[in-house]
Amino acid sequence: MKILRDYQFVDPEDRGASAAIGNFDGVHLGHQSVIDLARTAAPQAPLGILTFEPHPRAYFAPDAAPFRLMSREARASRLEKLGVDVLYELNFNAALAALSPEEFAQRVLCDGFGLTHVIVGADFCFGKGRSGTASDMQRFGQTMGFDVTIAPLMAQSETVVSSTAIRRALSDGNPREAAAMLGHWHRIEGPVVGGEQRGRELGYPTANMSIEGLHPPAFGVYAVLVDVLEGPHQGSYHGVASIGVRPMFGENRPNLETFVFDFSGDLYGTPLSVGLVEHLRPEEKFDSLEALITQMDADSARARAILAAL
Repeated sequence: MKILRDYQFVDPEDRGASAAIGNFDGVHLGHQSVIDLARTAAPQAPLGILTFEPHPRAYFAPDAAPFRLMSREARASRLEKLGVDVLYELNFNAALAALSPEEFAQRVLCDGFGLTHVIVGADFCFGKGRSGTASDMQRFGQTMGFDVTIAPLMAQSETVVSSTAIRRALSDGNPREAAAMLGHWHRIEGPVVGGEQRGRELGYPTANMSIEGLHPPAFGVYAVLVDVLEGPHQGSYHGVASIGVRPMFGENRPNLETFVFDFSGDLYGTPLSVGLVEHLRPEEKFDSLEALITQMDADSARARAILAAL
């Protein structure tokens, strides 16, 4: 998959895609249905995704609480797995934000990327002040020479599948509910970073990962699926993980600590993908290390049983 970040300097071979437009945070089932529409609308054209980095919400409210379901790298990885040929990952800055809806359609979609077909969701808004609508996009396409398909919103039971609904499920400690809307387990991806090595002293060495910039799921202990993405230990494993601030040790920066079952080896610096399967219990502060270890033994046994049944 090719990644392009500038609409003003585009090679001829990178023009002419059938592209879905949006933020694609989480790449959930609604996003996947839009991608499928882009694939079938112009099957002879390259399959494209047009998205923005940083997320416009983060650009306009940089001090807001973290909300992203996945990093840009994890999003790109997921889109590549879905068969996307070209990812137009536009740099969202003051100049782009200032474009009117018509200017965005003309300069970016038509003159810049030369898109042949555009797919947007029914609730899509674009241009300065989010003043452009999906209907406006259809009107611009008619005059500028690209086709437009408006994708209906996807509902599951009585809930519209959305990144907001997925965040709510994760905050409530319901990763299976989130997975039903995502079409895959919610995953946290990134490199293993150095820690305090307290887990090793307790008999539970953990792979520590930052969750900075991501929407934090409910703090606590989870049964998890672990993919080691590179290196000599590359492969899939089961494990148990803790997300939180480690109240036993006075820490206050949230992170993810994963104990990988039946594993021996060095993972420092290695990129992992940790899928949340089930929330086992909230984060707790124990009276003693012995009580903590007893609980970790119970958590591990329960996680093994849950994951074995998948």
